[in-house]
Amino acid sequence: METGRREQLQVAEERAVLAALLLPDFAGNVHDPLDELRSLAGTAGAVVVDELLQKRQKPEPGSFLGKGKMRELSEMVKLQGAQVAIFENDLSPRQIANLEEAIECKVVDRSELILDIFAARARTTEAKLQVELAQLEYTFPRLRAMWSHLERITGGAPTGIGTRGPGEQQLEVDRRIVRRKLAQLRREIEEVQARKQREVAQRNLDHFTVGLVGYTNAGKSTLFNTLTDAGTYADDKLFATLSTKTREWKLGGGDNVMLSDTVGFVRDLPHHLVASFKATLEEAVHAHLLLIVLDVSDPHCVDQLRTVTRTLDDIGAGDRDRLLLLNKIDQLDHNADLLVLQNEHPAALPISAKTGRGLDAVVEAVRSALHGGLQTMTLTVDQADGKALTFLENRAEVLERDYADDVVHMTVRIGDNQLDRLRAMGTTARLPEEPAGSGWGR
Repeated sequence: METGRREQLQVAEERAVLAALLLPDFAGNVHDPLDELRSLAGTAGAVVVDELLQKRQKPEPGSFLGKGKMRELSEMVKLQGAQVAIFENDLSPRQIANLEEAIECKVVDRSELILDIFAARARTTEAKLQVELAQLEYTFPRLRAMWSHLERITGGAPTGIGTRGPGEQQLEVDRRIVRRKLAQLRREIEEVQARKQREVAQRNLDHFTVGLVGYTNAGKSTLFNTLTDAGTYADDKLFATLSTKTREWKLGGGDNVMLSDTVGFVRDLPHHLVASFKATLEEAVHAHLLLIVLDVSDPHCVDQLRTVTRTLDDIGAGDRDRLLLLNKIDQLDHNADLLVLQNEHPAALPISAKTGRGLDAVVEAVRSALHGGLQTMTLTVDQADGKALTFLENRAEVLERDYADDVVHMTVRIGDNQLDRLRAMGTTARLPEEPAGSGWGR
């Protein structure tokens, strides 16, 4: 076998053959099993030249594919002049080694492909750290187990599946050094996560927060731009957004919330990547309200919604209040599928992030969540407590003010959610019958 094949894990602009083994528990599109892998490969820059499928009850332990299909794949690679075979499935190190020996071509599995896309798109320091950790955790032990002659992982190479990192120097494949590097990355990410948690906690105290979540390429960034005029990068590609962006969303009538655009989910996302991107998804974990954006023009939207729900549970956001938005209704040829979804999810709102259709209903739904049930009450606040006074002036409807000594009695119409936030702020606000110094949260 030619040495160094796995040292040049490039996919960009390479001719690729896609392959999939369809096992009984296959979770993708049974009518077009390679549709998502095809999009992932295109996002990574590969040129897909052929495809191969095999159905089996279980994979061949050593080579994953059966002998006949492996020969067919080898002939396909030679005929098409392909430089890489990309598998829909995750492969073991030995399976990759045996496949590469048999077909004389580089073999990349689904997780490596996703890791490469994330590495290519990472822009912020936070995202680069997370991608580097995920790559090292996933790729290093696999590469080391496959080739004893592989002497280094190219962390600073400009391109490469599993090796296109954020500009780090070459890393000697030595257990002691790798452990040290992993520990360093985990410490840095823990610091990022701690800072992120503090920022999100403070933001949640100061503002009502809303998170956009959904399958990759569902239209979240387009909706984010439409609602906030943020000018965020949006493209018809998988993983166009890799880092969370937060902007003020003005609902009108003096009501404002903080809206966050998050990384898109995908089926069978590598678990290392899910764990590493916990900090990136902090807004989704702790947002007061989640807007799940679903591309109803995609024939596999039901499966995508299932993936999103499962991922939210995995990252600890399963108990968040949520609203389903049925996006891209402007791209539907007929309304039959939309009606089925609305029947299954009566509270869901049909919208078009691109044209703006249905967004008025979204604004009203978010405003309702912002305020909760309204009630009229009188509160006593110390006149020196500017924090509480500003909150009530801006977040509630003040019906009457009565100044007495060092306090002000304010009769307000306030939503339940706003009242809960006022309680959590630790201010002097209290009910008139409560004694001074017993303000909520103190």
